[in-house]
Amino acid sequence: MPSPNLGEIVTTTLRNRSGELQDNVTNNNALLTRLKKSGRVKPVSGGRTIVEEMSYAENATFMWYSGYDQLNISPSDVLTAAEFNFAQAAVAVSMSGLEELQNSGSKEQVIDLLEARIENAMSTMANNIALGVYSDGTGYGGRQIGGLQLLIADNPTTGTVGGINRANWPFYRNQRFSGTTDGGAAVTSANITSYMNQLYLRTCRGADKVDLIIADNNYFNLYWQSLQAIQRITSDNQGQAGFMSLKYMGADVVFDGGIGGGCPANHMYFLNSKYIKYRPHSKRNMVPIGGERMAVNQDAMVKLVGFAGNMTLSNAMLQGVLIA
Repeated sequence: MPSPNLGEIVTTTLRNRSGELQDNVTNNNALLTRLKKSGRVKPVSGGRTIVEEMSYAENATFMWYSGYDQLNISPSDVLTAAEFNFAQAAVAVSMSGLEELQNSGSKEQVIDLLEARIENAMSTMANNIALGVYSDGTGYGGRQIGGLQLLIADNPTTGTVGGINRANWPFYRNQRFSGTTDGGAAVTSANITSYMNQLYLRTCRGADKVDLIIADNNYFNLYWQSLQAIQRITSDNQGQAGFMSLKYMGADVVFDGGIGGGCPANHMYFLNSKYIKYRPHSKRNMVPIGGERMAVNQDAMVKLVGFAGNMTLSNAMLQGVLIA
C-alpha cells in the first residue's frame, strides 16, 4: 500500500478537531464553563490590543436646580478603556521521517499514531489554558494569559492591569478580604461564612451581585464543612457539568481545585461574571496554524495548533477575593 499523504492527514485531522479542542478547553475549567454558558466568551476579530471600554465615574454635571438657575454644561470625562495584549500559545504535533517509514505500510497505523499525539496535544493545550485563566500573567517571561490572580489581585492597590495603574486609580481595584488582617483570625469552617458575608456585601451594587464563587480545595472544604450541620444546597447545573458545586446567596460556589487545578491555595474568588470575559482571537482559537513545516536540519514534519487571546476585566470593584 502506498504511503499516505502525511501532511494532509495531520492537517485534516487537526481541523476536524479544532472545535472539539475549544470545547475541551472550556469544559475542562469551571470558570470558562460558566463564562461560556453566560455568553462571556467573546472572540475578538483583530486589533493591536484587546480593548474593554468602561465607565469609571459619574457625570459631574448633575445638579438640582430651580427656575432660571444656570445649568452645568461642562464636558465630563467619564469613559476610559483597559487594553490587554494578546497572549499566544502553541503546541506541536510532529512525526519523524523514520516514524513515517515505519508506519507507511498501513494508513490506519499512521492515523493511530497521529490520534494519540493529537489527543495529547489537545490535553496539553486545554490544561495550560485552564491554568492560565488563574495566573498572574508573569509565567513564561510575562507571555502567559493574565488570569484571576492578575485581574482580582490579593493586593489590589498595586500593579498595572489593562494599562491602568491601580495605585493611581481606585475605581479599578477589586475587593479583598484577608482572614487574619480583616477578620482577626485565620479562615476556618467556623468563620468562613462570616468572612464570605462581609466580602459579598462589599461587592454588591444594587441588583448587580456576585454570581459565581470559585474556591480551591481548602476553602471549598471549609465552606462545605460549615454547611454540614444543615441541609447542603447544591447546584444541579454545575454538577451536570462535572464540577462539584454548592450555593451561597444565589451564587454557585464551585470547586476548581483537585489534581492539576489552577485555583491558587487558600483563595476564594467572588466573581460578577458580567464584567469578566475570555477573549480568544476568532482566527487563532485552538486551530492549526501555518503550513506544513519540515525541519531544516532534521528529517521531521511538524504541525502547530495555536491560540491567541486573553482574559479581560471591565469592572473591578464588583469582584472580590477571600485570602488567608
